[in-house]
Amino acid sequence: MKAFTKQEIREAMCLYAVTDSQWLAGRTLPEVVKEAIEGGATFMQLREKEMAYEEFLTLAKQVKNVTDTYHIPFVIDDEIDLAKEADADGVHIGQSDRALTEARKILGPDRIIGVSVQTVEQALEAERGGADYLGVGSIFTTSTKLDADAVTPETLRAICDAVSIPVVAIGGIGKDNLLKLRGTGIDGVAVVSAIFAAEDIKGAAKTLRELAKQLTC
Repeated sequence: MKAFTKQEIREAMCLYAVTDSQWLAGRTLPEVVKEAIEGGATFMQLREKEMAYEEFLTLAKQVKNVTDTYHIPFVIDDEIDLAKEADADGVHIGQSDRALTEARKILGPDRIIGVSVQTVEQALEAERGGADYLGVGSIFTTSTKLDADAVTPETLRAICDAVSIPVVAIGGIGKDNLLKLRGTGIDGVAVVSAIFAAEDIKGAAKTLRELAKQLTC
């Protein structure tokens, strides 16, 4: 496994894609992941909340084959042990998931660990704990995280000012509101439905990447 440098991770935040299989419409997930990357996605997170372990593991390995081909970082949502077994580049964990220190112990020093945060205090704690990047949200109303509390632009900006590691905003972000995040200091945006619910996934990713470039990436 090639370890990504800190600068490579920061640059990869630009258009951070989070998968969702509910919109496959007869396509396979590796196929749509490939389309998203070709359109401009720079980072890929595999998120499957209801899938059995072995099926998830097989899918993770298939997706990693795609991301390896395009040399972009690939992380698994929540499942630390599965991320290690699939040889993913890392994992993304939330506040209620297994501790960051445990994730680092299992995955080792070279894997990427991202942490979801909503406050400056959580952000600083994650940075002190060795997180490689932060996911901050939910920024806008989102159908994929119904229980997520909103994070104001002021809090997002404060988090970016408080930490030195990369920050990606997530939650209800699409082409119509992405530029509202200009000036917050984020390194990029994380999107789900804005890419994977689109009929033209490659085209949607291309549009979002061009908009994201107008931020800081």
